[in-house]
Amino acid sequence: MTKLSVNINKIATLRNARGGDYPNVVQAAIDLQEFGAQGITVHPRPDERHIRYQDVYDLLPVITTEFNIEGNPIPKFIDLVLKIKPTQVTLVPDAVDAITSNAGWDTVTNQGFLKEVVAEFKRNNIRTSIFMGTDLKLIEAAAKTGTDRIELYTESFAVDFTNGNKEGIKPFIEAAIKANNLGMGLNAGHDLNLENIQYFSSKIPNLLEVSIGHALIAEALYFGLQNVVSMYLQKLK
Repeated sequence: MTKLSVNINKIATLRNARGGDYPNVVQAAIDLQEFGAQGITVHPRPDERHIRYQDVYDLLPVITTEFNIEGNPIPKFIDLVLKIKPTQVTLVPDAVDAITSNAGWDTVTNQGFLKEVVAEFKRNNIRTSIFMGTDLKLIEAAAKTGTDRIELYTESFAVDFTNGNKEGIKPFIEAAIKANNLGMGLNAGHDLNLENIQYFSSKIPNLLEVSIGHALIAEALYFGLQNVVSMYLQKLK
């Protein structure tokens, strides 16, 4: 079964809108795990507009499943990850001013840099994952960095699926097969939701984990947080 890791950035966004500590992100992580989430994801950005660096430290003692920290490996981020030592670090090449992640790594151009970063995290027994698209040459280059996994950037699939084009899954299937053949584990995330998750997960071979935040929290406004987690777990079976 594909694991569900819930990204709690949007809970932090809601908290920050009022300047207090409600909703509390630590309690949300505790509850999500009790509801069945198999991982908690956070993506701290330099401006701390949602998850703050202090949140990551506060969350560590309550994570009983898997802790996944996403972000651009700038020095401050690398230092945070090495101190926390999460289950997994997902490297995302997001610009400082990006509203949300909008591109995967060019693993050819950034080959040397990624090798160094991956090696440092692996020396500290932290599983590494590289956020990327479906270009097969770039997936081959990702394998040369020594990364444990890649996370497929699924926005294009989600857009195609919404527009009724199920052929949009094909590049992701090919990418998954390539990653599997190269010995890398496979994660996926971005714009996956209750409408498309079952189709996506059923077509992708050996999909280990999906990370879902924005859609899941938005859907929880209608169905409730506990119900939504249960609905995702049912669709991922």
